[in-house]
Amino acid sequence: MAHKPEPRLEWQGFKALAPAANDALLALGKAASARGLDKTINELIKIRVSQINGCAFCLQMHLDDARKMKIDEAKLNLIVAWREAPVFSEKERAALGWAEALTLLPQGVSDEVYETARAAFSETELADLTTAIVSINAWNRLGVGYRFTPLIQQKAS
Repeated sequence: MAHKPEPRLEWQGFKALAPAANDALLALGKAASARGLDKTINELIKIRVSQINGCAFCLQMHLDDARKMKIDEAKLNLIVAWREAPVFSEKERAALGWAEALTLLPQGVSDEVYETARAAFSETELADLTTAIVSINAWNRLGVGYRFTPLIQQKAS
């Protein structure tokens, strides 16, 4: 049986220890959606970035949110292979490509990925999308670093 890593701190503990940082991160995420970033695209990038970063807490939370929003289950099942899956629109593909590039920074951000995102989104939309990607990456680093327990496990306990 695989070793289950123990949480170092839960999200509620972080929230209590660093309330201003928690509030700032929540505000950063809300800033992107408040101006009209497509809700489906916003959830898809949160799921994909959380997969890449290995953040079980954020991944579970955003899969639950996506299901509540009734995002197509095929998209949720195939997001890990979005390049090969025909269920994603060109705009979703551009957002996922941009999200991956900004998450995997040591590889750099190619002109091709930028131009694809720029063609699919206005300058304002791309700024909001980038803000959403920055936000979920920050949350993932907290979740992975502190080993936040996925909500599904908390409910089962």
